[in-house]
Amino acid sequence: MTEEMLLKGLREQNATVLREFVTQYQQRVYNTAISFVKDSNDAEELAQDVFLTVWNSIDNFRGDAALSTWVYRITVTKSLDLIKSRSRKKRLGFIFSIAGENTEVASKTVNWVHPGVIEENREKAMYLFRAIDSLPENQRVAFTLSKVEQMSQREIAEIMKLNEGAVESLLQRAKQNLRRALEDIYKELHD
Repeated sequence: MTEEMLLKGLREQNATVLREFVTQYQQRVYNTAISFVKDSNDAEELAQDVFLTVWNSIDNFRGDAALSTWVYRITVTKSLDLIKSRSRKKRLGFIFSIAGENTEVASKTVNWVHPGVIEENREKAMYLFRAIDSLPENQRVAFTLSKVEQMSQREIAEIMKLNEGAVESLLQRAKQNLRRALEDIYKELHD
């Protein structure tokens, strides 16, 4: 089904078109979400939330960019919102634990690996994803969309609402920061 047909059907609240839309986009949305949140359950919930948001907000879609760009933008935004929410909970839990409250500190494992990584490269990938997570948010988003999701700079620019030059600059800085972070990790491992 073409993008125009999907848009028309979604705007008409056609459930059959929604199923087709989900079928066409579910893997891309899930893969993007898991690249950020690193938890399959969270990624599945985010994907459902993205599809509900599209269904409920389709009339707000202006068509300035492709439908896929809008869906990626929603996915990235919701993923980053979840990460920020986790960070706030983790900080709050830490503060309560210092104050003597019996509050569990929310955290996620740092040993997560993207499902597309083959077994023999899991340890290297774990360090790479840890280094990616240490990047500033805008660099992390650009790098993840470029290298993990294999999007073009033009697509990333549309999703991030930047020009292509800004995306290129973010990617260069991300590569430099990753190189430094991975050098530090390598030194730690071999000391």
